[in-house]
Amino acid sequence: MGRVRRPDSPRLPSAMRPRLLTALLAVAVVTLTGAASCGADEPSIALASAVRAPVAEEIDAPATVVARAAATLTAPADGTLASLRVEPGQRVKRGQVLAVINSPSARDRLRQARAALDAAKRAGGGGNLAGSLQGTDRAAAEAHAAARAAAAKISDPELRKALLAQVDSAQRQYAAAARAADRAVREVQRGVRNLNSAVGALASAQRLQAQQAYDLAKATVDALTLRAPIAGVVQPGGVSTGGGSAGALAGLLDAAGGMPAGVGRDALGAGSAAPLPGVDTAVPVGGRVTAGTPVLTVVDTGELGLLAEVDETDVLLVRAGLTGTVELDAVPGATYDATVRSIDVLPSTSARGGVSYRVRLSLGAGLFGEAERAPTPRPGMNAVLRLRVREAADAVTVPASAVFSVDGRDAVWLVRDGRAGRAVVTVGVQGQDLVQIVNGVQPGDRVVIRGTDQVRDGQEVG
Repeated sequence: MGRVRRPDSPRLPSAMRPRLLTALLAVAVVTLTGAASCGADEPSIALASAVRAPVAEEIDAPATVVARAAATLTAPADGTLASLRVEPGQRVKRGQVLAVINSPSARDRLRQARAALDAAKRAGGGGNLAGSLQGTDRAAAEAHAAARAAAAKISDPELRKALLAQVDSAQRQYAAAARAADRAVREVQRGVRNLNSAVGALASAQRLQAQQAYDLAKATVDALTLRAPIAGVVQPGGVSTGGGSAGALAGLLDAAGGMPAGVGRDALGAGSAAPLPGVDTAVPVGGRVTAGTPVLTVVDTGELGLLAEVDETDVLLVRAGLTGTVELDAVPGATYDATVRSIDVLPSTSARGGVSYRVRLSLGAGLFGEAERAPTPRPGMNAVLRLRVREAADAVTVPASAVFSVDGRDAVWLVRDGRAGRAVVTVGVQGQDLVQIVNGVQPGDRVVIRGTDQVRDGQEVG
């Protein structure tokens, strides 16, 4: 988020671009002088003394309340919702059965695979060996492709990963068996190997292919029972991807400080989309589903976090462990605590074209005033983060309006013996009203704080 300048302050150099800040301020005693009053009752040039005071620098950033994790369960195959074991809003445990899909097509494939496996166990090979091996290769390729496609429709990330690993392993095993059978067939054709050994190698490849086809088909049928991949609260359907910012959606799926293994934005089911106005997209029991249809979403709200978009001009001041306060649009008057957990390495582009970085924070309890507890937020709520990034307890300070830019360097008008002289300074912590001067000014020095654009080097001002 960009920084703002006080109305009576001159424009600061790029190193001091004003911020939306609050600060621990000390009030400097201001002495007004009429050296260039131009006939007005109030002098146009004002002076103040540099003093030692505490000063703090804060930045503001737009933010979104985020859940620790969210996972959408989708139908792994075409069919109907046979049963729903939970109610919307119910809290569930990881691994708990939530729903069951009835898919006649998936069960038919399993029956066919079982019959093929039984036949392969009874068969002993023979006939056209080369032709039989080619047919076995085709059947294996079809079974592996079907299993991989079915796995892609499974929303549980851990189950999907396990099934894909099973397919990869099956392909490697079959490839080894097929190579052995092919060598045996070629050796028989060249007359260097007897027929029985080639028949045995081919039969072994056929049995392996049939067993793999059965195992993969059974895994798809097993996936028709939808289990909660994480603990949390259940809601019907999927997470809407229509409208809203990409950052807000990512926040619903990314943890404030890390997600459970295997759970994340991939848990969004394919086909999840913005619901039509006035239409409940929840799948009723008995309702038809296609592969990828969102059925239920589990949201882990046990540890809420915050996802803030910090402008590139501010992000280098942010580090893990910094604390801040949060105000929610939905809870006016309440303040929540937040602590920085991590800062993303890669940037994101804001809607206005600026570059920002996502900062992830833990979100604490909120209070109205100092005693009344504020309500617990919901994921997706908009917020403003105010983060304290730097502070100095006993700093040499001047009002922010005293600092101006000359040739890209920070400077102030230092008044000694009644005459103004330009002094180059090094600025440290930048509060809203006070800034720290690291070099160039000492406590008690008088500086021009209003009318800096009217002062010339050597001019009498006091």
